[in-house]
Amino acid sequence: MGNGYKILWTEHALSELQGIIEYLEENWTERELRNFSHELDHTIELISKNPLLFQDSALKKDIRRAVISKHTNLYYRLKPDSVEILSLFSNRQNPEKLKLKD
Repeated sequence: MGNGYKILWTEHALSELQGIIEYLEENWTERELRNFSHELDHTIELISKNPLLFQDSALKKDIRRAVISKHTNLYYRLKPDSVEILSLFSNRQNPEKLKLKD
């Protein structure tokens, strides 16, 4: 694909993203929010161009994990013509809260 794979977000991942943004807005500076946004955009661009770049997740078959920051992991699955973002998980949470759909 010339421009890379299409990126699709699940409702669950969008909900998690909203929660992270709200947390950063309430507890951190605008600069830190911009840094997170930049890192997220950069990681998604890398995934779009080369979805096999990041490691396989130990959690489920066919799911990969990209580290956005020391506090946040992005979990995704490669589809034939797209990449589906499944979760944007804050590592400050209990790992048992991580939900990845089959």
